[in-house]
Amino acid sequence: MSLVLDASATMAWLYPEEIADEIAAVFELIANDGAWVPDLWRIEVANSLCVALRRGRITAFRRRESILDLKSLPILCDTHTQEAAWDRTLELADLHHLTVYDATYLELALRLALPLATLDGDLRQAALLEGVGLLGV
Repeated sequence: MSLVLDASATMAWLYPEEIADEIAAVFELIANDGAWVPDLWRIEVANSLCVALRRGRITAFRRRESILDLKSLPILCDTHTQEAAWDRTLELADLHHLTVYDATYLELALRLALPLATLDGDLRQAALLEGVGLLGV
């Protein structure tokens, strides 16, 4: 597996008007080498797609296509995210003033020694402080 993928980078890829060359390159890596996500990733992406549909940003058809596209990629869900939630993840959230949700991506990247694909500014800053490589922008 090549990287840890967060929901912000995922959503940028799903919205063609927001896709940048860097995000396209991240998803090319994922298509070729796969990615890891914490177990909350699917919930975050589903929620973002739900909100986008309610706000008229996407159609129900586009939402179904997006989910099928994501399902076709070699994205693996980490099964140990929950084990770190009350320990290392919480420590990272406190240390870097992150949400626990964002800290799960950082914890996973640190544990697997993989770069992180995110567009979230606070998470990017925390990753830099922790010595995690960054992809996405």
